[in-house]
Parts: sequence; C-alpha cells; structure tokens
Amino acid sequence: MATEKQVRHILSLSGGKDSAALALYMRDRIPNMEYIFSDTRKELPETYEYLERISSYLGKEVIRLNADVGFDHWYEMYGGMIPSNHRRWCTRALKLKPFEQHCGDDEVVNYVGLRADEERSGYISHKSNIKAVYPFKEDGLILRDIEDILKTSGVGMPPYTKWGRTRSGCYFCFYQQKIEWVRLKETHPDLYEKAKAYEKPFEPTGNFFTWSQGESLEELEQPARVEQIKREHVIRVHRKAARKENSTLMEVFSQSEQAEEPDEDDDQGCLVCQL
Repeated sequence: MATEKQVRHILSLSGGKDSAALALYMRDRIPNMEYIFSDTRKELPETYEYLERISSYLGKEVIRLNADVGFDHWYEMYGGMIPSNHRRWCTRALKLKPFEQHCGDDEVVNYVGLRADEERSGYISHKSNIKAVYPFKEDGLILRDIEDILKTSGVGMPPYTKWGRTRSGCYFCFYQQKIEWVRLKETHPDLYEKAKAYEKPFEPTGNFFTWSQGESLEELEQPARVEQIKREHVIRVHRKAARKENSTLMEVFSQSEQAEEPDEDDDQGCLVCQL
C-alpha cells in the first residue's frame, strides 16, 4: 500500500508587519507550520530583532535560508550590477531560489500575507508542487485587523517603523523612498556609508550603478538636497491627508489627479521582500 505523501506547510517571514501577523494568526491553526526567512545578510538590525520577537511568540525557530551565501556573492556574480526595479536579481537569487530549493519536490502549501483590502498579487511559484494560499483574503482581514493582531500579541509593529522606514528588506533596498534614505543616514549612518560604498565602478567591468534613481547617495546626502527631500515629503503627506479627508472631491477630479507625476512614496516595492 502506497504511503500518502505528506504536505508541508511553509510561511515565509519578510520582517514586515503582514507576514508577522500571518505567522501569529496561523500559529494555532497549523501546528506543523515551517517558518522561514531568506537572509540576505544585508538586513536592518531591527529586522533581526523583530524576527527574534516573532520566534519567541511562536515558540518555534525561524529557519534562515541563504546561510552560506549572501548578497555580496551574487553582487560579484552579476558583475557589480546594483539591483533595481528593472534588474531585480536580488529577488531571484536571494529570495525565490532559496525558497524553492527549500521546498524541493515536496508538496507545499505556501502561506502569503496579502490582506483583503489589497488589490495586488504576491509571489506565485511556477513549480506545480507549490500552492499559494491567502488566509487574510479568505477571512476578510484588512489592515486594521493586522494591526490589532500585532498589538494584542505584544509583538507589535516592526521596530524600524519607529524611525520612519515603511518596508522590510535590505538596508539599501532600491525601492526605498528618498526620505527613507535620509532617515537611514540619520539613524544608521554606518549602513548608509556601506550602501554608498557600492556606488563605485566595479573594477573588473567598469560598471557603475546607483541605488536611488537619478542620483547617487553622495548627491542625496548633501545638506541642501536633504532639506529639499524633507520639504517635499511634508508636502506629499499633507496632500495625501487632504485627499483622504475629501475622497468625494478626489473622485470628481480623479482625471486631473492622474495627470500628476506619481509620488515616489506610492511605490509599493517588491512584494516578496515586504509581505
């Protein structure tokens, strides 16, 4: 008699609020859940702190992938090419590939932290043995519910949100807003300098890339530029608040609003890293 193949249940933590809340939400629903984290070795220190906090609540180890190979290995392999939204080799090499290798050929249910109030799709594997499920969407949980889960558990929001970082991921993530680069420099000047060190010609090829679109970190950190970024960020925050308070008016003028330049703050970034 053939033995039925066991299904593995895997939840990938990113260090962000949604995957954290999903882990807490599923803890007692799927006792044999595997919790994993793809470690690029370039994470914020607050991310590692948050993972320890989550692990303590779960009463389970969070398995770290990429234990032997990190970002710098692949940076060399890709000829000094800094990742961008058009060349996201970091996602493929450091997030997707390790996850699929960890799954192997086993039947896997992959739990993804997309909420019911989000109109976007998460990572979908091309491997037929990996099936993605979305418990928050299925159960109708929205942002307010996720915040309640984190608050009630005592785990709380990711600690990097205290200084204005809005997303998980590497400290030099190219999806960062300009204001987040400024806040990184103010909060972790050592990490800012490490990120800046990548912005130099790669000796074997002469390639030169920047993290932030349109300017180098050396240009971005100039006092006049920092003040400009801060002013523009305040204007955007006030503008968004006004739109939220008067959604009816926003709908009336939606056509003209769409003609505006998109805010850099609206960039949702890489879902694999953030969820």
